[in-house]
Amino acid sequence: MTNTNDQLERLKKLIDEILAGNQFYKRKLIEAGITDSSCLRSIADLELLPLTTREELTEDQTSYPPFGTNLTYPPDRYVHWHRTSGAHGKPLHWLDTNESWDWLKACWLTVFDAAGVDAKDRIFFAFSFGPFLGFWIAWAAAEGIGALRFSGANQSSLERLRNIVNFQITVVCSTPTYALHLAEVAEKEGIDLRNSAVNKLIVAGEPGGSIRETRELIERSWGAIVFDHAGATEVGPHSFACSEARSLHLNEGEFIAEVFDESGAKSKTGELVLTNLGRSGSPVIRYRTGDLVHVDNHPCPCGRPFISFIHGIAGRLDEMIIIRGVNVFPSAIEAVLRRFEEVQEFRIEVSSVQALDEMVVTVEVSSDSIVSAIGNELVNTFGLRIPVIAVTPNTLPRFEMKARRLIDKRGG
Repeated sequence: MTNTNDQLERLKKLIDEILAGNQFYKRKLIEAGITDSSCLRSIADLELLPLTTREELTEDQTSYPPFGTNLTYPPDRYVHWHRTSGAHGKPLHWLDTNESWDWLKACWLTVFDAAGVDAKDRIFFAFSFGPFLGFWIAWAAAEGIGALRFSGANQSSLERLRNIVNFQITVVCSTPTYALHLAEVAEKEGIDLRNSAVNKLIVAGEPGGSIRETRELIERSWGAIVFDHAGATEVGPHSFACSEARSLHLNEGEFIAEVFDESGAKSKTGELVLTNLGRSGSPVIRYRTGDLVHVDNHPCPCGRPFISFIHGIAGRLDEMIIIRGVNVFPSAIEAVLRRFEEVQEFRIEVSSVQALDEMVVTVEVSSDSIVSAIGNELVNTFGLRIPVIAVTPNTLPRFEMKARRLIDKRGG
């Protein structure tokens, strides 16, 4: 079981610290009647604290540019700047102190530890290293374990593959989509990934690493084990996969998790709300992540006491589409499409027809003979007839970063 007493003491310390200097949370907490941490007598009293939304943080940075008021210390205390992707609205700037950076690095070390990655490994980061937190904190954590690190910045996919093979890389970090794209390029160029030194891939940024069909396709293509993990720039790396299960553990040693259904009631299935306990310089308290999770309270064979999320991050609540009364997530569509190895890439388009949402799925396949089978599988899974259109290979875009396969034409 998670040590809730330790969580409570750390939460109380965090509340007192941010009340002393963090104007964003001082305003929110005082409005909620919280003037110090003495009101928190058990971890259940977390409910006394107000929720935090991304919209609030965005509005705060708009009103107090460029960094907003969610800063607990004077500006000269901060040494790291990062930015969210902007995939779900205006990008957020995020600052960290050295102390918060060390905490973030410790969270990422948990990811490596669970995957069995250590100083003997050679880790290749198949990214261009933009301003997003995930690249840099993973790089710092790899330094922390003493592993030999290789940056894939400013390299083509073919160059990255050659370096992965020539330098006998053992661990590759990328998005699930890009791992599949590298495998596609390797097959085209005659590069044998299955017999390379790579034995593990650590993926993030999309649900694919916890979608069984996608994960198994990556593992077959590389001849290696896939480990998923989850995080966000404004929250930090919060979940990781272990070798015993194909779900994600929430790192309850550093985060407090709550899950709420659509009605706002606590539930095992719903939106993930997180409080980070060690990032006092720019914290988030009861932050609505917008991620959909299914909690599994059963103990894991690995022995970790933390809760797990079945199928990882199941999807984004703001990406849920209602088609003729059925809730459909892009990740669920992906799970169906990845059952067909003939599908190389895909796109989901949503439009409004006579005030109703309609969906069309476009797939890259060598022959359109598979289209009817895909359509039948979609019917069997969702009870919906979703049009499937076949296009020739290499027609649809490829993605190094988070794949943007959902095209919303509804407007508004």
